[in-house]
Amino acid sequence: MAQAYVSNRVVTPTGTRAAALVVEGGRIRAVCAAEELAGFGIAADDIEDLGDLAILPGLVDTHVHINEPGRTEWEGFYTATRAAAAGGYTTLIDMPLNCLPETTTVAALEAKREAAAGQCYVDWMSWGGAVADNQAHILPLARAGVPGYKCFLIYPGCDGFTMIDQQQLVASLPAIAESGLPLLVHAELAGPIDRAMTMVRYADWTKYPTYLASRPDEAELDAIRLMIRLCREYKFRLHIVHLATAQALDLLREARAEGLPITVESCPHYLHFTAEQIPDGATEFKCAPPIRSGENREALWQGLREGVIDMIVTDHSPCPPAMKRREEGRFDLAWGGIASLSVALPVIWSECRARGFSLDDLVRWMGRAPASLAGIGDQAGALVAGRDANFVIFDPEAEFAVEADRLHFRHKVSPYLGETLQGVVRGTYLRGEAAFREGNLTKTPRGRELRLS
Repeated sequence: MAQAYVSNRVVTPTGTRAAALVVEGGRIRAVCAAEELAGFGIAADDIEDLGDLAILPGLVDTHVHINEPGRTEWEGFYTATRAAAAGGYTTLIDMPLNCLPETTTVAALEAKREAAAGQCYVDWMSWGGAVADNQAHILPLARAGVPGYKCFLIYPGCDGFTMIDQQQLVASLPAIAESGLPLLVHAELAGPIDRAMTMVRYADWTKYPTYLASRPDEAELDAIRLMIRLCREYKFRLHIVHLATAQALDLLREARAEGLPITVESCPHYLHFTAEQIPDGATEFKCAPPIRSGENREALWQGLREGVIDMIVTDHSPCPPAMKRREEGRFDLAWGGIASLSVALPVIWSECRARGFSLDDLVRWMGRAPASLAGIGDQAGALVAGRDANFVIFDPEAEFAVEADRLHFRHKVSPYLGETLQGVVRGTYLRGEAAFREGNLTKTPRGRELRLS
């Protein structure tokens, strides 16, 4: 049976307009004018008039640490996907580290698939890992369905997922290039960090400026220069994850002008918070690379405006509360990661409104561009007839205070607690069925793994 959702603000690939979204059999049958609904034989009782509430495509997050199997006490498919549904996401792509085993072999990928079965409130995929010793596994992972690979040029914080040095990376790049899939790079090099540490080793680590000084811009800049050179030489698709320093924008702009296949992401915490506002001991703000200055934040927004930064993804990186070491308040001892799946959309919409950006911009950065990176641009991230009916009902004008009961991820640890944000997710639909509606999650998980065709 067909249903229709009518709104004055439907965000389509050609712009936001008054329209009706027609859903039948879990798929989008049409996006049309409300006056055309009579031609679809839809009964009046099956038409929901949303007025000024916006209809967005389901968002896509290509940078999520779900941590299952192996570290479900950190997060897990059940809690992560519930948080995603509450936050307006209908597709997550899981990072290959912090789970056990790490997703660096086909066997590990199969273990992840087994762990996810029956638990997911939204759709998901998994990146493969490119680590020190798995060059022989790169192409088998591609054939098994990963949409790309993640690597670290620096110690990643967990022993099982090894960083990859330049020699090991060069050994992997021919297979990565052959796969045609993107390589996602945590772009920091150890040299500048090691040098910085000699200057701050005995400083007060309850002070955020100490931590910030320990992860200088140069660590990102040196890594990005290296990756641009390798991209030029080996002709693979390069994606820079969680760009934190705006000083790299000129490098990236020039490389893209050269025609190199480079994409770039940043994250809500870099686009919302500033180093100047982080209190002493507030380790819930710790992430790597670090949150930088207010001037840097505004330059990142300019990078989005100019298209040098392609997308905004969460880098949702939760941990048990004890690992944040809040009692000691020492940034050197705390786990570096920020969880934000349930609030990323209103965080970014609040910042968009303050800078004159539109819902079209938001959907491009949080829907279409991440979907394209993951190779599912023909399936997700846009309201197009024939696709799965994955969409979000969003109230752009509503405000709310972030409280723990809105954080549906496992541990209610967040630097966003207490903030007042604009934009409320009223409903998230997966293949035409509500996964989340007016504060309530459905009882039945309906998410599934997406695979590249």
